[in-house]
Amino acid sequence: MQVRIVSFCLMAACLMAFSFKIVNRWQSSFVVQNSNGTLTYRADDKGNTLPDFSKVGYRTGNVPIPDIPVVQTISPGPDAEGAIQKAIDALAQKAPGSDGFRGAILLKKGTYNIQKNIRINASGIVLRGQGSKTLLVAEGTEKRALIDVSGVGDPKEVKGTRTPIAASYIPVGSTAIRVISAAAFKPGDPVMLHWAAKQQWIDDLKMNQIEERSGTRQWRTGEYDFKFQRIITRIEGNTLFIDNPVVMAMENKYNTAEVYKYSFPGRISNVGIENLSCASAYTSDTAEDHSWDAVALNRIENGWVRNISARYFAYSCVNLGALSRNISVLNSSCSDHKSIITGGRRYSFNNTGQMNLFVNCTARDGRHDYVTGARVCGPNVFYNCTASRTHADIGPHHRWAMGTLYDNIITDGEINIQDRGNWGSGHGWSGVNQVLWNCSAKSATVQSPWVAGKNYCIGLQGQKKQGRLRGRPDGEWEGQNKPGLEPASLYMAQLKARGLRR
Repeated sequence: MQVRIVSFCLMAACLMAFSFKIVNRWQSSFVVQNSNGTLTYRADDKGNTLPDFSKVGYRTGNVPIPDIPVVQTISPGPDAEGAIQKAIDALAQKAPGSDGFRGAILLKKGTYNIQKNIRINASGIVLRGQGSKTLLVAEGTEKRALIDVSGVGDPKEVKGTRTPIAASYIPVGSTAIRVISAAAFKPGDPVMLHWAAKQQWIDDLKMNQIEERSGTRQWRTGEYDFKFQRIITRIEGNTLFIDNPVVMAMENKYNTAEVYKYSFPGRISNVGIENLSCASAYTSDTAEDHSWDAVALNRIENGWVRNISARYFAYSCVNLGALSRNISVLNSSCSDHKSIITGGRRYSFNNTGQMNLFVNCTARDGRHDYVTGARVCGPNVFYNCTASRTHADIGPHHRWAMGTLYDNIITDGEINIQDRGNWGSGHGWSGVNQVLWNCSAKSATVQSPWVAGKNYCIGLQGQKKQGRLRGRPDGEWEGQNKPGLEPASLYMAQLKARGLRR
């Protein structure tokens, strides 16, 4: 009997060994996670490293999104739209509390038919529903956002503060900026890192040699005038230390680089949209005379959209404009778009701003589900998101996005970072210092531009594709179809390491 028991145990152990595949853990050569949770980055010969993406989203991730007390409750009714807008406008007239919030407006369960849209133009207001039980329906034929959140105006340079950057080269990943004079600055100042393209940059990128077709526009220097918003954390002599890293190398061969203080009095903050179901009325599967975005935000910092579902919109669930920053988009879904399937439609989660974060989102039936637009100043992060029934690709879409992390993105379609050539009106190079980390896709193209930076594909599960145009430099590929990448999430590891540095 004892022999039989031993034999049975040996057989069970063998079966278990065959049943469970051993996964060998491995780390990237570009960043290593140490035993204490800190990270060590490998720099290239110019000092460039993978950027630290951790300081994105609401208040750079320093504090959790708050649960703001309800100050007014609204129920469905014949003029619910007017009641919602009246409540928002009235709340906007009240002084915010010491925490920067005026209060939350709760929409009770039921259906709210919205003929125009809901507008929030003041800080400190939260619009909250009761999840799937609160449905907002965009009626009518106007192409607009159902919920439109925006401040006014544009950033303004503070006169007398502009100073040239003294270093001839500042690498990607750096948070130290040496300037000619730091006399005009102090810790806490909001500043612009102003990167203005020279013709040599266009020439060496070959973006004045895009194959012509009807409507193609070659790149021009005046259109590549990047303004990275940062905050000074400390000053040592004439070196400014900033809160978020450089995500586009500053190289005096290719650009003029300056720093100046700015003000933005019309920008709003502390606005949240949460726990709502949104839908657009439509007349057919290819109809486009209806609402395009469920939620659109611009001219806002430190806000959030969470637990939002969007169905039947032509463009997006959440659309972040170029002057949005430090926005968190969490636990939201976009599905069943109604539009023709072609350019400029079905961008499920679209970002043109900077320091923005998308986490735990899902998309179905979109084209470009997690996507950035033209001339996007990072860092930005898409983390732990999925896409199914895709009609195009995920990734930077056109004309040079800088510093985006696509971390644990799972799609049944493609993820591409490439020279898109004459697609659109001359998309050209879609981005630089873009990082795919532990993603899964049917296929991916990751190319690096001719000059000015690289793109990275680390731990991809999927096929490697040639890309649209042959002869482009390959990106930095590592660990394709090799499970066991550690850390499993670069964003989460950087967030942890950031806490250890405090």
